[in-house]
Amino acid sequence: MTTTQPPRTPLGSLPPREHLPLGQIATVLDVVIPVHNEERDLEPCVRRLREHLARTFPYGFRITIADNASTDRTPDVAARLDDALDEVTAVRLEEKGRGRALRAVWSLSEAPVLAYMDVDLSTDLNALLPLVAPLISGHSDLAIGSRLSRGARVVRGPKREFISRTYNLILRGSLAARFSDAQCGFKAIRGEVAARLLPMVEDTGWFFDTELLVLAERAGLRIHEVPVDWVDDPHSTVQLVRTAADDLKGVWRVGRALATGGLPLERLARPFGDDPRDRELAGVPGGLARQLVGFCAVGGLSTLLYLALFSLFRLGTGAQLANAAALLVSALANTAANRRLTFGVRGRHRAVRHQAQGLVVFAIGLVLTSGSLAALGAAGGTASHGAELAVLVAANLAATVLRFLLFRAWVFPDRERRDVPADLSGPVSPADPRGPTHPAGSADTTGPADSATPHHPSCDRNDVPRSTR
Repeated sequence: MTTTQPPRTPLGSLPPREHLPLGQIATVLDVVIPVHNEERDLEPCVRRLREHLARTFPYGFRITIADNASTDRTPDVAARLDDALDEVTAVRLEEKGRGRALRAVWSLSEAPVLAYMDVDLSTDLNALLPLVAPLISGHSDLAIGSRLSRGARVVRGPKREFISRTYNLILRGSLAARFSDAQCGFKAIRGEVAARLLPMVEDTGWFFDTELLVLAERAGLRIHEVPVDWVDDPHSTVQLVRTAADDLKGVWRVGRALATGGLPLERLARPFGDDPRDRELAGVPGGLARQLVGFCAVGGLSTLLYLALFSLFRLGTGAQLANAAALLVSALANTAANRRLTFGVRGRHRAVRHQAQGLVVFAIGLVLTSGSLAALGAAGGTASHGAELAVLVAANLAATVLRFLLFRAWVFPDRERRDVPADLSGPVSPADPRGPTHPAGSADTTGPADSATPHHPSCDRNDVPRSTR
């Protein structure tokens, strides 16, 4: 079976979200079922899913059984289904891991929409079309089934309920995740998004999809949530304690990478103009409201840092020197935070220049605050520490307004935020000035280390490899 696919874009950029050209694509959806020792449930699951898709899904589909190192009769059942049903393909991997299986199959599939679900079919299949529809239409980048959002109907024991809700609270508290359910085995992703995200995901087990979601959310991609009907499988083989421990290790690893800037999320940026907040409207300064909120938040934290440093330095030196040192340290932190959080400039490009310009703005603030301290000293002789702090707060308010105007108009002007490349590790594509392209063979274009059974010469390029008989 041949499939006409839209051209793939370079790994350094993502195309604007658009409705898929459905008339040109034979296989729109590839549903992966990762399995390990599921000889009892596999066949009824696959037949039920195929019947449902044939009856309700209006486009071409494929069901891929990803057998990861089963030791029972699961490979034989998968091979039999592969032979009996045209829409079913079986893939055999020799190592365990749900994430490993998904990454291997998704990396090889050329379907524009990729999904996966657990073999027990705990999630009602009526949620499948609402799950993938926003990806087909171009509205969203990823979609997840949620058992914790309003409208979901869930039947499960208190132990699993407690673990699931606790885990999602941990994600919200530690990684600032905004999606409601990371663990539901019912997710989908657009193909071009998977091609960019998969090389960044390290986990090969149960934490795989959580890591995928966190990276996507931090990169600014849109995640659609579908409330699902879900009934717990009493025969589930998931080891809760071990899985929870692995998930917590994954949370720590991803949190540390995000905190240290170790993940090149800039490479997932959409082209400028894909986000409606990028649009210019007459009489409405672009992004002003969002920038003001970010600037105020950064400014509040910077002021607290500045006052704390001033009080600390004041213990060992005079007011003027303590003010200059505190203002310098807080100004460097303020410029870096505003660069990334308020004005959305990422990567290392022009970072030194921005800090130098920030120091000029700092000098203006220094003149204002030092002048205020000097005026206080001239007016009343020896001033109390409380009076010094009050004068500095007032002077900093004036300096803050001036700092925002200078940042917006001079340090991070709108044209520069559009033109600056996100990362200089590869050449910049003329079609996408915000993201680099990476030539074939570079570190970013290499596929995952884990792979499925080698592709058979007689298979179509679209078909994932069949299992070893």
